[in-house]
Amino acid sequence: MGLSFDNPSIIKNIYKGNFGIEKESLRIDENGFLSHTNHPFDNNPNIDRDFCENQVEIVTDVCSDTAAVFSSLSDLHNKVVKNLANLKSGRELLWLFSNPPYVKGENDIPIASFKGKLKGKEIYRKYLAEKYGKKKMLFSGIHFNFSFSDDLIESGLCDSAYKSVSEYKNSLYLELAKNITRYSWLIVYLTAASPVMDGSFFDSASIGKDIISPFSSARCSEIGYWNEFIPVLKYNTLDNYVESIQKYIDNGSLKSASELYYPIRLKPMGENSLEALKANGVNHIELRMLDLNPLSPVGIFKEDIDFLHILILYLSSLGDEAFSESEQLCAVRNVKRAAKYDDENTFIDFKGDKLPTKKAAQLVLSDMQEFFERHNQEKALKILDYQMNKITDKGKRYVEIIREKFGRDYVKNGVQLSSGYAENCRRRVVECAKY
Repeated sequence: MGLSFDNPSIIKNIYKGNFGIEKESLRIDENGFLSHTNHPFDNNPNIDRDFCENQVEIVTDVCSDTAAVFSSLSDLHNKVVKNLANLKSGRELLWLFSNPPYVKGENDIPIASFKGKLKGKEIYRKYLAEKYGKKKMLFSGIHFNFSFSDDLIESGLCDSAYKSVSEYKNSLYLELAKNITRYSWLIVYLTAASPVMDGSFFDSASIGKDIISPFSSARCSEIGYWNEFIPVLKYNTLDNYVESIQKYIDNGSLKSASELYYPIRLKPMGENSLEALKANGVNHIELRMLDLNPLSPVGIFKEDIDFLHILILYLSSLGDEAFSESEQLCAVRNVKRAAKYDDENTFIDFKGDKLPTKKAAQLVLSDMQEFFERHNQEKALKILDYQMNKITDKGKRYVEIIREKFGRDYVKNGVQLSSGYAENCRRRVVECAKY
């Protein structure tokens, strides 16, 4: 099926969509240790906590374009930073890295506390702590949520053999989920930003010992956020997709669908449950493989949000292909390979060949450039230039810059960076208050 860029109606609506970002960040004290104060944002629906009581989760509103969602994220991030600087219990900072700072041990990680009707969320977190260990839950990142606009869905429906909007939407998102899973390694490679770690992540006695890991993204690597098995899902219908996840719950491999640590999720409107997904259909797709980028004050650059959007558009044009069990296993292995730092001697299984990660990325970006040139999409070509420059002589990947800047005194320099961003935020607030 896919979206046809030869359809004028689709092209007219191609950049329309709905965008949302969820960003996790740890609260720390000014010495680089995890905060042990209670979550200070209970009355804000856009600022929650994730696994830990000290792990802030910022959730933007649903926005109509990438500029708006970046602005929403920035506003919420700055609000958190400002409030943490003025806590009665003492100044705190928002840690800007995916990898945690100093960790004294498992007991240094307070599970998020919930009361009343939400108590089940705390119980679920205790289950995760026992199964995976608390330290792994400290990895923080960004989830990118996207849905096509109603106008684009209507245009695509008219161009398809489907008779109902819901049937067409579900099929479109199932196809997209397969294609993004296949290409998740590319996103990891281009946005990875967590190569340095503190030794206390592995050994509590090694606080302050800098470790330059063999990974570009520890969070997406073999030591990161993965289930104890590689799931194999069915994508031919939404019912079968749901049932293929339910199978792992029924056999005890997963507690719930939320425990499926996979690069992509298809999600319904409202409550995130398999029952709601099956009953109401797919509302949006969630990309879960993005590191926090400490080179950006808010954890991500707008240029990378723009790239995710045009990658989705490109992959939506490829149409439907089978996604066998072996291909699904390969896709996950490719993500873990792309999370390694050595991109010349690490190989991606790509279209029947084994290619060095860098070479494979250059080929995909070149294919995308040819596609958007053919369809006269100058906006997309400018976005691709930024990504291509990361892997040519014109620039560097984020992970290279971060290894150079933070390979020594990782936590101390990280605290200094977080503090500097907080001070810049305070100055902007003061300047705005003058007018």
